[in-house]
Amino acid sequence: MNFLDKKARLSRKSQRFHAIAALTVLVLGGYGVKLVELQAYQAPSLSLKATENRTRTVLLTANRGEITDRKGAPLAISVEARNLTADQTKVVNPGETARLIAEILKVDQEQQAAIENSLIGEKRFVYLTKKITPSQWNEIKALRLPGIYSEKTNSRIYPGDSIAASLIGFVGAEGYGMNGIEHSFNEMLAGADGRMKYESSAGGRQLPQGLSSQQDPVPGIGIRLTIDRDLQYVAEQALAERVEYAQAKSGTLVAIEVKTGKILALANYPTFNPNTPLESDPNTWVNRALVDSYEPGSTAKVMTMAAVVNENIAGPNTQFVIPPVLKRPSKTFKDHEPHPTLQLTLTGVLAKSSNIGTILAAEMLGKNKFYDYLKKFGVGDPTGLNFPGESNGRLPKLNDWSVTSLPTFAFGQGYMVNAVQIASMYATVANDGKRIPPSLVEGFIQEDGTFTHAPAPTPVEVISPSSAQIVREMMETVVSAEGTAPMASIPGYRVGGKTGTAQVVDPECRCYSTEVIASFIGMAPAEDPEIVVAIAIHHPKNGRWGGRLAGPVFKEVAQYALQDRNLPPSEGTPPQLPVEW
Repeated sequence: MNFLDKKARLSRKSQRFHAIAALTVLVLGGYGVKLVELQAYQAPSLSLKATENRTRTVLLTANRGEITDRKGAPLAISVEARNLTADQTKVVNPGETARLIAEILKVDQEQQAAIENSLIGEKRFVYLTKKITPSQWNEIKALRLPGIYSEKTNSRIYPGDSIAASLIGFVGAEGYGMNGIEHSFNEMLAGADGRMKYESSAGGRQLPQGLSSQQDPVPGIGIRLTIDRDLQYVAEQALAERVEYAQAKSGTLVAIEVKTGKILALANYPTFNPNTPLESDPNTWVNRALVDSYEPGSTAKVMTMAAVVNENIAGPNTQFVIPPVLKRPSKTFKDHEPHPTLQLTLTGVLAKSSNIGTILAAEMLGKNKFYDYLKKFGVGDPTGLNFPGESNGRLPKLNDWSVTSLPTFAFGQGYMVNAVQIASMYATVANDGKRIPPSLVEGFIQEDGTFTHAPAPTPVEVISPSSAQIVREMMETVVSAEGTAPMASIPGYRVGGKTGTAQVVDPECRCYSTEVIASFIGMAPAEDPEIVVAIAIHHPKNGRWGGRLAGPVFKEVAQYALQDRNLPPSEGTPPQLPVEW
């Protein structure tokens, strides 16, 4: 190799070296610039992003307030539970993980597949299922499944199962009250959930020195109801037995404490278990004693008699001639059973439940005054309970009355009430003519146990005490051997009441069908009533008369209530008011 060739080769090597060196300097310079950019300019935002990726937000569920009966017995309580969560980016084997979880939770294949689907993806936080028990979580936790975590929450439990179910309601999966008291007082019961944010390790554990913040939950306020759990149980059992006996569609029962207007029992049948509401027919969730309205039928005759007596138009001994039928413009009225001309007192009209006699008495009163009394008793007006879906009933305005309105309204056709409304009307007569709006809430319980009474309702005088006493004495003949409800009598106690067999309107033809609502509403002891119990059996197939179907339920429930209150038997005997003349 000559000198020139050697020199050329060295020149090319030198050029390559310098090129590589220049390229290296360029690359390193680029890294340097990027490093300076990262450290000097992007470091704060990158640090924040890294922190956000490590940050978990945990819901701190507020403890929902308890619902108790008037004596403090629990009707709805909250217990500790867990929501099962996952970090999808940490899950190793979604199929096997889902299988192991499903095995512990004892769920079907469809639910297992849903869990598996929730494990697949790039989300750092997803719910797999909610409100599992602490013991179930402990079993899952022991498996040390990557990416599987939990958060504390609570689950709603109803210790009495179906007791007062349609009154209390239930809480849905998202923790919101779905119906009943749980719904109408949801905001108060629920309180306010809190939040906790913290930096976590790859395993999901909180970093001791990491950033964290916490907003504490505010516990809900408890509610004490006026309901007596033991009486509620007796009422539900008695009502269920009678609805089944009558092969009826449904039944309702309302028991009211006369001197306070407090509802002691509010029963519906059929019912459901709020611990497992989805296993029942949603129709059973409805509190029909408040939501449904119906024509009261002959139980309304007590209000007609109260108005007539209070206006001094007629008294218990006033004599009426009751023809076989009563002809009025565009309509002929008759009683529930054919009869010849009868000679009944006003007391006898009530005892025999004569439609014709009641019409004659109401016509003596006149439609203007009669309308005023119906309004005073609360027909067509809300009860004030603010229960979800509650019906106000219906009473046409006086200007809308037809020529047949007065006679039909007199014996309980043409206007509508719900079961609580009609029970409250009887409680008015029982309470010496003073109407006390019904109530369901005794008061409120703070987290520290402090109890605050609910505002007391304001009484309104509807009829005078003397008129109320006269009507009660007339009502005692209904449960006598001469009346329509001897099966409602209670040995040792004076009882007053009234039967009803109301026809049901067929919405298709807007006419009365063959279906009926058999009812009885009574009070005891009649000389100084403590309790009113109203029972309605809807669409019975085995029997149709209120005294026979509903009377025995009154007897069982009222007798229990009287004995539970240690009320001594009645002194003296009912006045022997004449039924006929």
